[in-house]
Amino acid sequence: MKLNDNFYLENTETVARKLLGKILVHNINGNILKGKIVETEAYMGVTDKGAHSYGGRRTKRVEIMYGPPGRAYIYFIYGMYYCLNAVTQKEGIPEAVLIRALEPLEGHDIMALNRFNKEYKDLTSTQITNLTNGPGKLCMAMGIDKKLNGNMLSGDTFYIEEGNNDKFDIIKTKRIGIDYAEEAKDFLLRFYIKGSPFVSKKG
Repeated sequence: MKLNDNFYLENTETVARKLLGKILVHNINGNILKGKIVETEAYMGVTDKGAHSYGGRRTKRVEIMYGPPGRAYIYFIYGMYYCLNAVTQKEGIPEAVLIRALEPLEGHDIMALNRFNKEYKDLTSTQITNLTNGPGKLCMAMGIDKKLNGNMLSGDTFYIEEGNNDKFDIIKTKRIGIDYAEEAKDFLLRFYIKGSPFVSKKG
């Protein structure tokens, strides 16, 4: 069952926790790619120096963060990688959750071709672990790019659905790659499933 838009209306930190274990799905011309969300980061909007919308910044790029909840906010970094976020909170409050890592569940061969131009059976153990263990990596593997920016995450071909209600422990720690964010770099707003080999960085 797909998550409905109300799922994203809760406190952004709560949404980041609750997204763990949920399933990201992308249907590309009938080819189904699925990955379990194992790592997320919360970005708390206008008061969070790590957020694109800090201080009420409202550029063309971040405008989607101000829109209704449950939309995909996808941006480009380092001139190479896309990153997928789920917009949270009611319209006008620009907060979001970054999807940082997935455990591949379905469509392994297509993911392997997208990432390494190899069949899945030919990947090394390191490549298997690295298939979707980062925000740019998972977007590449799942075929996610700017064309999906602004789409609702409850669409027909691109959506997040309920998981299997697996039991797991959650690690809470600092976010990654935001050293510029002054005190916000130390906020404990990254969450991941303890023991998952597909997390981008432990601790």
